[in-house]
Amino acid sequence: MQFTKLIPNVFYSDMKVGLQLFVDTLGFVVAYRDDRGEQPFCIVKRDNLVIHLIESLEWAIKDRPEIRLETDNIQEAYELVKKSHPELLHPNSPEIKLQPWGALEFALRDQEDVCIIVQQPV
Repeated sequence: MQFTKLIPNVFYSDMKVGLQLFVDTLGFVVAYRDDRGEQPFCIVKRDNLVIHLIESLEWAIKDRPEIRLETDNIQEAYELVKKSHPELLHPNSPEIKLQPWGALEFALRDQEDVCIIVQQPV
């Protein structure tokens, strides 16, 4: 047996904030969306990655994730973010930096404090 995918749930008090980060900034596409229920739900995909976005004020307050995305071209990812939404670059890591553990990294943080660290192993 092998596990083939990890699919995180990311909670937002306002779904628009999550869509700005993942779709508008990082280039994910909306694969499914349902805004009819008490908790609007959206599945976003890019390459082999899948993330569930769920609108829930209660859980958005309780759960502020930090997610790492590994890439094979960190410079291209950085330029994508810098061109489209530079305000989302995390103030603690707004530039590509070589970390002591052997990865190039930069980070994003949205209005609801979801943090995305983009990394490329060296």
